[in-house]
Amino acid sequence: MDDSVSTYSSYVALGDSFTEGLDDPDPAGGYRGWADRLAAHLAAADGDLRYANLAVRGRLLRQVVADQVPRAIELRPDLISFSAGGNDLLRPRTDPDALAEVVEDATRRLRETGADVVLFTSFDTRGVPVLRHVRGKLATYNLHVRSIADRYDCRLVDLWSMRVLLDPRAWALDRLHLSAEGHRRVALAIAEILGVPAADDWREPWPAALPVGWLSSRRSDLEWARAYFLPWIQRRLQGRSSGDEVTAKRPDLHPL
Repeated sequence: MDDSVSTYSSYVALGDSFTEGLDDPDPAGGYRGWADRLAAHLAAADGDLRYANLAVRGRLLRQVVADQVPRAIELRPDLISFSAGGNDLLRPRTDPDALAEVVEDATRRLRETGADVVLFTSFDTRGVPVLRHVRGKLATYNLHVRSIADRYDCRLVDLWSMRVLLDPRAWALDRLHLSAEGHRRVALAIAEILGVPAADDWREPWPAALPVGWLSSRRSDLEWARAYFLPWIQRRLQGRSSGDEVTAKRPDLHPL
């Protein structure tokens, strides 16, 4: 694909909580997130943009492919973002090679519609307790996603290489979802990749932060584990998901 400025008249976002927009509260209620923010950038470039967001928190890759990919094909937008697999990769014994086969088949089907497709690598979890131990699995998955993006001529958002997202301020208190500022920067990065004008630079350095002592950091880790990680484990053991009662926030293509 060339680097010329792009405009789109319709955009559909597929995925899980990352694409739904947790943890970027919308003043109007619910969550905004990078996909909504990207849609705003796209609408500024083409005022006739129609946008749908089919993402639902907690969804596994095969659920996204089964429930959301057919709907995206039916809607036939100009642009599709497809981010899934993160919830799978956090689970033990998940095979990133097998996940990649599912991603490739879904990507092929989406590209056959003629839409531009945006794919995403996983984030670098080096700074997250417990999750840093799955970095190797995430890296393997990322290599597959990069290869799939090359084979099917997709746009690739390399979240792993976005060093600005290593700052704790890019993340919500649960350390699993982006903060509002993290979502804003991801939206700006995608707009840049798509060749869509945006006034701000996602690489802008963070303001200086006060240093955090070792003891305070460990206390914060323990509080995080108690408030967020252990409940997450409990839901897994009980076969429940945070998205069990949630439906897509924008199931149809409509103007912003």
